[in-house]
Amino acid sequence: MIEAVVFDLDGTLVQTEKLKAISYARAVTDLCPHDVEEKQVIEAFREVVGLPRHEVAQALVDKFDLSARASERMKEFGVSAAWQAFVQIRLQHYGRMLEDSDLILDHEWPHNMAVLEEARNASCKTALATMSRCPQAARVLEILKLKDAFDFIATRDDVERGKPDPEIYHFVASELGIPSERCMVLEDSPSGVRAAVAAGMWCVAVTTPFTKEGVHALGLLEERWIVDESSKVAGVVREMIAERKKER
Repeated sequence: MIEAVVFDLDGTLVQTEKLKAISYARAVTDLCPHDVEEKQVIEAFREVVGLPRHEVAQALVDKFDLSARASERMKEFGVSAAWQAFVQIRLQHYGRMLEDSDLILDHEWPHNMAVLEEARNASCKTALATMSRCPQAARVLEILKLKDAFDFIATRDDVERGKPDPEIYHFVASELGIPSERCMVLEDSPSGVRAAVAAGMWCVAVTTPFTKEGVHALGLLEERWIVDESSKVAGVVREMIAERKKER
């Protein structure tokens, strides 16, 4: 029986993965404005979407040979690694995006938000498990008016290991006081799906253009639990909950 529904944030409740991709692309073109186009970076981001920030940054630094140029900016940001400087440049762009409330509201996923509302109306426990850092997550939740929508919120700052490690989902289950096998997760990325499954939770994946291919290729979920058309997500979630009720 499902007693709690746990939501990812980026790419699940709001299309911030798209905005993050753009911010990474702009950071790359800041460092090498004549060598790389934004669309190349956005395509590369698809391969690392959902991974911890340092892994995403390092992968892009390596792919686009940014180490030397990013190293020149380390002193400016008071950091000791090229990927850290690259992250700071990226955060400048992303921070400007987060200042635009209308931009965030225009990128919410309404069908996934409806699942959250339905879970709350059914008196089901709800939680958020995001790889965003606390300040960025808090800003997005404030804009979406979701700061009080969850019984518990966990961000990247609360765990040592990011997704696909299951630590954040184990942490959420512990704080909710509900066994992992009685939790259902709504995710969008391959790393998020891997984390949820490794934690022993049930999972419905709602794919995005960034994650569709990777989620299907994983082979961790039955195809019926993978939703490529977000308008169908509520029905799939209800189906999973109904099946789990039979196992009481």
